Amino acid sequence: MNCRHCGALLTHTFVDLGFAPPSNAYLTAADLTKPEKYYPLKVKVCDHCWLVQTEDYAQADELFSPDYAYFSSTSSGWLAHAEQYVEQVSSELKLNPDSLVIEVASNDGYLLKNFVAMGIPCLGIEPTDSTAMEAETKGIPVIREFFGEALGKKLAREDRKADLIVGNNVYAHVPDINDFTRGLKEVLKSDGTITLEFPHLMRLLENCQFDTIYHEHFSYLSLSAVLRIFQSVGLRIWQVEELNTHGGSLRIYGCHNEDGRTDHASVATMLQVELNHGLQQLDTYLAFQSRANKIKDDLLYFLIQKKRAGKKVAAYGAAAKGNTLLNYAGVKPDLLPFVCDASAAKQGKFMPGSHIPILSPDQLANKQLDYLLILPWNIAEEVWQQNSAIQEKGTEFVIPVPELRIFEKINEK
Repeated sequence: MNCRHCGALLTHTFVDLGFAPPSNAYLTAADLTKPEKYYPLKVKVCDHCWLVQTEDYAQADELFSPDYAYFSSTSSGWLAHAEQYVEQVSSELKLNPDSLVIEVASNDGYLLKNFVAMGIPCLGIEPTDSTAMEAETKGIPVIREFFGEALGKKLAREDRKADLIVGNNVYAHVPDINDFTRGLKEVLKSDGTITLEFPHLMRLLENCQFDTIYHEHFSYLSLSAVLRIFQSVGLRIWQVEELNTHGGSLRIYGCHNEDGRTDHASVATMLQVELNHGLQQLDTYLAFQSRANKIKDDLLYFLIQKKRAGKKVAAYGAAAKGNTLLNYAGVKPDLLPFVCDASAAKQGKFMPGSHIPILSPDQLANKQLDYLLILPWNIAEEVWQQNSAIQEKGTEFVIPVPELRIFEKINEK
């Protein structure tokens, strides 16, 4: 296999998580009697441009089906993050009713609804019908296509170039990252701004967040790798911010090469931080597999130990990261009888691979649990606060990554 960005031969494996179904391919009861598709989940690292990328992947239209079950608005913390961003960027860029904001992967309108409320014209690009329909009910026009160079050129011909292009947690999801980036350049006004948010590879490495690896993520991104990709199409990154979302993310600000804005010191600073963390040293990547295995083994040991002791354990959050972890560990309903999730689109369905049933969080009030395993550990504080009632009944909250811990003990540290 050759690198998806620079074309160099890929000879180094970052991590091999075996075979798994797509992490958002939730099952109905009827699906349980049918064959289930599994794909290899192996990740390579390019020792030329340092892009970390999945080795084999399914077709994008199989991963992002019309009934795709991830709705961004499910998380109150994520809604607050989006609202804060819109207020900040609108002020900084002086957006007004004559501006145009385009969001790529606009999901259910969780972010663009804030621009609608401010009277700033916007356009969503979202290929999955279920989330696009929800966005349209909020008054957001949506193009139901995958984004790339062809769509960027089409919008440019229609005089729909953007003052601001937003892409939150989509850059890692695109199979052809070069084509996607060329599309950004095509649809960006001469003085326009691109902001992309993506989980930071440095944090994935630092905290062994291997459960954030799944088929829908084709790339695992550092600032240095993204900088190279942007430069290859004539775009420039002039500012970067660190965010605490998704276990540690970056928000980059991009523009055309010819744009007069000067580079912010944050760019050079972060590039140096990445170098100091060994992001351009092969040994950093080759040591990752054994660390992931320890997290997997510790989770299995915990679940088996509690089962033998007669303790009741369930999980919260039917998140993609949880599916990666459970499938790699081989966890089934005998060790984890159910998982609760606030998304109505997931309730009544089953986790892919593990076939663990997904219930409403309302069900927790009727259960006497000893432990609640928080699979989306990145929103552990939110889950903790929303489920204080079962905490008062003696339930302890557990997170599995970067190491298995009782959540209360983390708060006390």
